[in-house]
Amino acid sequence: MKTNKKIALFPGSFDPFTVGHASIIERALPMFDEIIIGIGVNDQKQALFSPEERVRAISDLYSDEPRITVQSYSDLTIDFARRCGANIIVRGLRSVKDFEYERDVASMNHKLGGIDTIILFCEEQYAYISSSVVRELIKYGKDVSEFLPKKKK
Repeated sequence: MKTNKKIALFPGSFDPFTVGHASIIERALPMFDEIIIGIGVNDQKQALFSPEERVRAISDLYSDEPRITVQSYSDLTIDFARRCGANIIVRGLRSVKDFEYERDVASMNHKLGGIDTIILFCEEQYAYISSSVVRELIKYGKDVSEFLPKKKK
């Protein structure tokens, strides 16, 4: 059954979920009826936080926003998008280095599943923040609180 609802999937590893990710969500939310934050689980990557911890943390962050749900998945993003009813994929782009990779993945997702990807450019103040850098800082005991979103009161 085809729906007219605009349901977006925002996929990523989100290990951890940063202020840059939160900025993409805040900017994308007015465009869609629902956003599913999809936590891709890749057993070949060394994650700092378990999928359950990431789902719980991000769900807690958006507990007051019924249009946002958080789920983990371990198959192809395009298969997960179809399974959860998403009709668009949202991705954030931090730099030109990310562009070719994101373009290729978006083209493949469209070819395999007919789902388009919308790219939102990262706001300049967050362009240097990546999950991998924040993860490294955490490993060495640094304060990363300014890089992680806080629940709105």
